Amino acid sequence: MLDDLDRRLLRRLQTNPAMPVAELCDAVGSTAAVTSRRLARLRADRIILGKEAIIDWSKLGYNVEVSLRVGLDKTQSRAFDDFIAAAREVPEVIEIQTFLGRVDVRLSVIAKDMTQYQQIYRARILTLPHIADIEALMQVARIKSDEVLPV
Repeated sequence: MLDDLDRRLLRRLQTNPAMPVAELCDAVGSTAAVTSRRLARLRADRIILGKEAIIDWSKLGYNVEVSLRVGLDKTQSRAFDDFIAAAREVPEVIEIQTFLGRVDVRLSVIAKDMTQYQQIYRARILTLPHIADIEALMQVARIKSDEVLPV
């Protein structure tokens, strides 16, 4: 599936996704034509999904991050779909994950301070449909946040 050149390209792009193609070619020991074709194939095969900006929310004043574990009312056939559609509309929800088990959904919610978090929680989170149970975990520190894969 992936050969050594593909792996070298992926390793470099994980550390610097905005690396210019000429610099990338030098780093992986390939020509511009070969590198461009490989990148096009990796994108077409959806191995590379895109480039993204990673935002340090605290630099924008968001100093509170809370992880909410939500159990849904599974007696409702559309509980997951309705809940997720509504949660997507809450601007302060920056991540939604679904699970199998006691916890159905996890939301990451950011706020500038605890007062704002309390307002978001009461006005936007508790009004989401089909919530049967909810548990809040206050983030104290982010120890590791790395999506680099060992390719």
